[in-house]
Amino acid sequence: MTKSFKEFDVHKKGIVLTKLVFELLNNKSLEKEFGFKDQIKRAVVSITNNIAEGSEYNSNRQFTRYLKISKGSCAEVRNMLVLSR
Repeated sequence: MTKSFKEFDVHKKGIVLTKLVFELLNNKSLEKEFGFKDQIKRAVVSITNNIAEGSEYNSNRQFTRYLKISKGSCAEVRNMLVLSR
């Protein structure tokens, strides 16, 4: 791998998503939902963390593996956003 993880569009979009989720969690209606907020925060942060970690192995196979893990975290965040409605 010749690119830094910061150069991948998927990482940039993950950063945007993380900021949006953290802003959403400032909503008054979620004020007392400590466990829920903690879980969605960990899941959304995991998205970009796995992209970064996978890219550091300098192996397409490992990077692909970590992208799949990141995709799983995306599904978790999507589900939790549905539940937050």
